[in-house]
Amino acid sequence: MLPIDAAAHSSRWRRRHPVDKAVLGLGLTVLAISLPPWPGAALVLVTALTVLLGPAGVPGRRLWRAYRVPLGFCVTGALPLLVQVGGAGGFLSAAEGGPARAGGLLLRTSAASLGVLLFAFTTPMSDLLPRLVRAGVPAAVVDVALVTYRMSFLLLDSVRRVREAQAARLGHTTRAAAWRSLGGLGATAFVRAFDRAARLQSGLAGRGYDGTLRVLVPEARVSVPFTAASGALLAALAALSLVLEGPLS
Repeated sequence: MLPIDAAAHSSRWRRRHPVDKAVLGLGLTVLAISLPPWPGAALVLVTALTVLLGPAGVPGRRLWRAYRVPLGFCVTGALPLLVQVGGAGGFLSAAEGGPARAGGLLLRTSAASLGVLLFAFTTPMSDLLPRLVRAGVPAAVVDVALVTYRMSFLLLDSVRRVREAQAARLGHTTRAAAWRSLGGLGATAFVRAFDRAARLQSGLAGRGYDGTLRVLVPEARVSVPFTAASGALLAALAALSLVLEGPLS
């Protein structure tokens, strides 16, 4: 199990309905991309961090391990705004207003990523996907997502086992050996993925699969107080951002 999935299953909000957490987490994401970068996205970023480390109870180390990957994409996406190609300054020169645009983009994307992580760290996929059918998503699409979700863990486990076996046989001692091991790892993972898919299909057929995967979903109800509090928080952030935008700018 991936660390983010383990954290979601052990979250304080594990028993809450996904709608409750979607209103808060995805609401923060929408505010991050719609409000002005300063101070709107900055307020969203601080709020999301506070909720993640506070009420949601996400460990700081786990949050950083999950956040550093999208944060890296945010930084690399903002850096090109600092320069321009061509013009009076030569082939490559500093872009006019580049730092402001890069900083605004970085604030928006990093805050939006935290909003998505808030939902991901508190909502296991096994709770979310089966409920999508009630929301109008075709059952076949949900079934494919469930199978893909399950198969991804099996494939990652197979890759881990093969890498451990290669390391035990000194398969990473030299660069040439590492490249050979990498090729063998890819081939083995490819074959095992097809083998597991065939076994899964045979198992479903033997259990009378009729086109729908039926799974048990934990009972949960939408909390009106929690949803109302989340809506009030989002409205307060939007109002505060609009009030502070003039004086700070």
